[in-house]
Amino acid sequence: MLILVVSFMVVLDFSIVNVALASIERELHVGATSVQWVITAYAIAFGGLLVLGGRIGDLFGRRRMFIVGLVLFSAASLGGGFAGNIGVLVAARALQGIGAALLAPAALSLITTTIPEGPARTRALGFYGATASVGFVAGLVLGGILVEFFDWRAVLWVNVPIGLLAAALAPRLLPASIPARSRRSLDFGGALLVTGGVAASVYAVSEGPVRGWSSAQFILALTLSAALISGFVAVELRHPSPLVRLGVLRLKSLRTANLVTAMIGAASAGELLVVPLYMQLVLHYSPLVTGLAIAPQGVFGFFGAARGSRLMRRIGLGRFLVLTQASAAIGLGVLGAFLDLRSYPLLVVGFAFSGFGISAGAFGATVAATRGIANSEQGVASGLVNMSRQVGAAIGVAIAAAIVGVGTSSGESLPADRDAMLASAAAAVIASLVALLGLGSRSREGARLVAMVRRATYRFESESAA
Repeated sequence: MLILVVSFMVVLDFSIVNVALASIERELHVGATSVQWVITAYAIAFGGLLVLGGRIGDLFGRRRMFIVGLVLFSAASLGGGFAGNIGVLVAARALQGIGAALLAPAALSLITTTIPEGPARTRALGFYGATASVGFVAGLVLGGILVEFFDWRAVLWVNVPIGLLAAALAPRLLPASIPARSRRSLDFGGALLVTGGVAASVYAVSEGPVRGWSSAQFILALTLSAALISGFVAVELRHPSPLVRLGVLRLKSLRTANLVTAMIGAASAGELLVVPLYMQLVLHYSPLVTGLAIAPQGVFGFFGAARGSRLMRRIGLGRFLVLTQASAAIGLGVLGAFLDLRSYPLLVVGFAFSGFGISAGAFGATVAATRGIANSEQGVASGLVNMSRQVGAAIGVAIAAAIVGVGTSSGESLPADRDAMLASAAAAVIASLVALLGLGSRSREGARLVAMVRRATYRFESESAA
């Protein structure tokens, strides 16, 4: 239960901050390309340190890292609420990302190491994903209330009492998992290389749309990322106790799950940047009404994750991922198609499909990522799947912000919002295809069903682009 509460808090923080972006823009006098760093800084720190955070949990105790991550996350939330400029706020969000990088893989691996692989673990992961969907809804609604009746700073302060209370209860409620002292050897070289490589890649993708894909900053960051990741692989192949045993990546389910998760992150983060800004700046909704308007997506996401284990047992993991991502693509395509009409009932249709597909797909990808992994490496596997989502989120936010920024500067905000939503839908289509190639069934019925969903997705996107 405590792990579910913490999952609720982390997702609450993500959605609650998105609702506050428009208010942050106005009060701190920054534009869309600058305010995206409130999200991107978190993603860089979180994504870059997740593998290291997962491995530290494996070696030094998952419960211990769970508590350390909670305290750091809460302290950074408190500091971010006092930020007087965008620089301080971005720095606080980066510290939150570091805390989350310790917290998230520890929380997930505590589930996967405590509950044996099988239906019971699948159900537990379903509740884990469903709780995240509840946090998404609560963040939207609570964020709207806090921004409208108090201040955007309150959306950060709300994490503090939850985090500190959870940290105080953790020693009593969670099992200790400290390996033998002889196994506590950390590959610091590999840790530095992979952290720097992932952070540089996220920075490159974030700055590419702003400074230009041929700019020196983008090229240097991408080159640095490639060099660091290559060095990391070389070190891991020779190190007696590597940070990541590269043999684990031979598992097709783990590779596929990470690719699918990255695309889910890109799709969902792009949507969560565009839709709240669209509702507040174009439809002139208040922050509270914005939160309530988007809440149906989280409700459908809750049922998708909570009931996903039953559907997965019936049709298989591969088909489950294909169909959920096709659902997400249809929903995001509907949102893009009907933004110009300013019809909320039509938007709810999009929220229903995208909410179900994104949440259920994230749950399915987590099951795939942790299947067949030894307990001693569950922290690393959890770190990898969380890292994939954060890197994907950074990509999605960067692309969406670039599209919206270009449209705003040219005075055509609605077409830009539509194109950004179509880019998010494209990410979900890619996730569906990756799942089909990596885990999909070869049966004639499954292929026919996938083809039907793909045709429907194509029609929605064609109508939106017309």
